[in-house]
Amino acid sequence: MGVVRGSDSSAGGAAGGATAAGVTGGGAARVVGTAPARGGLVLVALILASGVANLNLSVANVALPSIGEAFDASQTALNLVAVGFSLGLAGSVLYLGALGDRYGRKRMLVLGLALSIPAALLAAFAPSVEVLFLARVFGGIAAGMAYPTTLSLIAALWSGPKRVAAIALWSGLGGAISALGPLASGWLLGIFDWGSVFLMTPPLAAITLVLVLVVVPAKVNENTEPVDNLGGVLSVVLVASLVLAINFAAVPGAGVLAIVLGSIAVVAGVGFVLRQRRAANPLYDLQVAARRTFWVAAVGGIIVFGSLMGAMYIGQLFLQNVLGYTALEAGASILPAALLLILASPVSSRLVIRFGARVVFLLGFAFCLLGFVTMFVFWDVGVGYLPVGVGYAFVGAGVGLAGPPASRSLTDSVPVSRAGMASGTSDLQRDLGGSIMQSVLGAILTAGYATAIARSVASAPADVQSQITSGIQAQLQKSFDGAISIAKQYPQYSDGIVAAARQSFLDGADWAYATGILTMVIGAVVVLVFYPRRDREHELFRSYASGGAGDSGGSST
Repeated sequence: MGVVRGSDSSAGGAAGGATAAGVTGGGAARVVGTAPARGGLVLVALILASGVANLNLSVANVALPSIGEAFDASQTALNLVAVGFSLGLAGSVLYLGALGDRYGRKRMLVLGLALSIPAALLAAFAPSVEVLFLARVFGGIAAGMAYPTTLSLIAALWSGPKRVAAIALWSGLGGAISALGPLASGWLLGIFDWGSVFLMTPPLAAITLVLVLVVVPAKVNENTEPVDNLGGVLSVVLVASLVLAINFAAVPGAGVLAIVLGSIAVVAGVGFVLRQRRAANPLYDLQVAARRTFWVAAVGGIIVFGSLMGAMYIGQLFLQNVLGYTALEAGASILPAALLLILASPVSSRLVIRFGARVVFLLGFAFCLLGFVTMFVFWDVGVGYLPVGVGYAFVGAGVGLAGPPASRSLTDSVPVSRAGMASGTSDLQRDLGGSIMQSVLGAILTAGYATAIARSVASAPADVQSQITSGIQAQLQKSFDGAISIAKQYPQYSDGIVAAARQSFLDGADWAYATGILTMVIGAVVVLVFYPRRDREHELFRSYASGGAGDSGGSST
């Protein structure tokens, strides 16, 4: 890959460590970069493969009210269905990415695409919410086989500015597919039942599978080192127990389970770190992970990608439960996020080359922050669409700006033989970010809703309270759909129950939006303090490409 010799060019990644051919002018080299044969078709295949995973991340969100009604599911069960796919993907992505590096990236890509078809069919025809959750996890694991290889193949096949542009397209279009998923889901829900939203995956996966088999190279710089299987198992246990602990933290009576899961996550985390420090061929090179261009990009990516998934999750429930949107209207409301994400991604790649990743990161965080502020201030009972569209547009622009530098910084911080680590981390930041943000915001929404509805019951007139049994109150606090079910059973109190449920949901959502605001501020501070400025960033990437260690600490100066 090309190592930048001029201060106005972007450092490429570590694709071989060689200096790319360039045109010299004025004493500075302009990196041209390299691309594979039939590069356009290869990139289309890889973007479509990532689209299979991105589509599944979001298709369930718009169907959650229908799923809740069909299975009489609690809010916690709906949270788990929403997060199930990203849980399976985030939990497996590091391990499966390493297996792809060792045994063949194309092989893992093909296997993951093939398995995503039965996983989607199982979800579509699930007989219970528990089976649906397991199907979502299965689909996430299948995506964990396919998705990491898409970015690692880009890192291995492209170099220099061409890699920056390829990553921008991969990030932008992949994210846009995720944002467009709810629109397609809403259209299907207007015609068929909730299971139809999962039937979008099989045809897309089948088409992509054929294209991958035809155009993607079979062998691309795979390494021959043995895979750290113990480290892989520990990484799966760590992510899975952490996400589940967050989800159960707000469930009444599940405190002990949440503590046990959290303890397992801590033990697995400590074990994973110790294993990686001692293993001859670690799954996750902690020395590389300590590089500022790597760990700050990883943390920033987790926050910003999580903000998109969290906003879409809470937003879909708000639009349908509080504003009374149909599934199609709720899905269409996300279009500004998809449009701005697509438009911002190529702009981001140019800004990264000119100003460095740090500036573009901060700009992305600023837009996401504005999105959550808009939701907190303006998303209320009876609000018109304009604040909804503006809130989504801000978040889409923020993710479109911050996504490419997050992925590019990871790939340029590692040698090509460890591309799976970079791509796995890039996928992890999306999926762990989505899992954590959806879980955190969902848990806060659940707790806030339950608390608010309990206050409403306590303040009800005495004659009404006398008719509220413990079973009715439990159903009211279970979820918004539970309250609507009670309203149908007691039509004389229907208006009051529905109004109380909507206000209680809104109270919980406001706490979720406030958490999003705080998270954006924390992420921006981390990037501002620790990510290097442009010239130092380029210097570090040149050092990494030539085999140097660069640095792993310090401030942004």
